[in-house]
Amino acid sequence: MTDLEFMDRAEKLLLAIEERCDQINETTDADLDSQRTGGLVTITFSNRSQIVVNLQKPLHEVWMAAQSGGYHYKFDGAVWRDTKSPGEFFADLSRDASAQSGMSLVFTA
Repeated sequence: MTDLEFMDRAEKLLLAIEERCDQINETTDADLDSQRTGGLVTITFSNRSQIVVNLQKPLHEVWMAAQSGGYHYKFDGAVWRDTKSPGEFFADLSRDASAQSGMSLVFTA
């Protein structure tokens, strides 16, 4: 994957997170605060816990930090896969956001 391809795919991922946070706020009582600064998105929950998603451009990876731990994802041609387990980014984000918010939240590409 070239740097341009990585940035295109990674930008789509970050945009999907932001848009889904807005949708969740419009349709639930989750009260998510998503803030974006360049290649970093921070989701803050009403209990003040956070999930941070950050682009690692030189490695062509997306990193996610949540209460459950830190995760690294690479694009496999179809989805963003965890580099150390069979996890998929949006499934893992949904799992952690649900745990940290106390309600079922679903994020998709």
